[in-house]
Amino acid sequence: MGISLIALLTGCFRGQPSESPPIRVNPNMDEQPKLKPQSVSAMFKDGAGMRAPVDGTVARGHLNEDDAFYLGLDEIGKAISKSPLPIDMKSLKRGQERFNIYCAPCHGQVGDGQGIMIKYGYVPPPSFHIDRIRDLPDGEIFGVISNGIRNMPSYKLQVPVADRWAIVNYLRALQLSQNASINDVPQEMRDKVK
Repeated sequence: MGISLIALLTGCFRGQPSESPPIRVNPNMDEQPKLKPQSVSAMFKDGAGMRAPVDGTVARGHLNEDDAFYLGLDEIGKAISKSPLPIDMKSLKRGQERFNIYCAPCHGQVGDGQGIMIKYGYVPPPSFHIDRIRDLPDGEIFGVISNGIRNMPSYKLQVPVADRWAIVNYLRALQLSQNASINDVPQEMRDKVK
């Protein structure tokens, strides 16, 4: 009973202000030698405490090994022919939304190169419906969105990779819609088109 009473009473005074210094079982844990960011260091020749990352260092979660998805290129560095993103309604709707935000001001809502920016003196971009652009592989279109070309800026910082592929998928659907023939229409729907 006496031991438990002593333990109980010492627990009540724990955390109370005291004039005596705390007992340090291992003082090395309280005062460790270290370099703080932006501090000077005599250890390195340049005197800087912060060190640059080793060349080739990749931040956790940022190792993008899939060149087809992240660059639009195959294993020999050639543009891939088809988008790695599945073509479904979700992808097409996302692509349409992103296209209308980033592409339509210059390229126009139907991709004819007659966007609103042309009225303000910008050089008209080519129509997406000419054979030269319709024949481009999907990876090359992805590369142009990512890196820009001539007057068009790079969009790799504004548009995430999956959204760039969604734009490519939507662009292909847009090209098909503007260049479809009667043979592209299902047989049962052809009488409604004429």
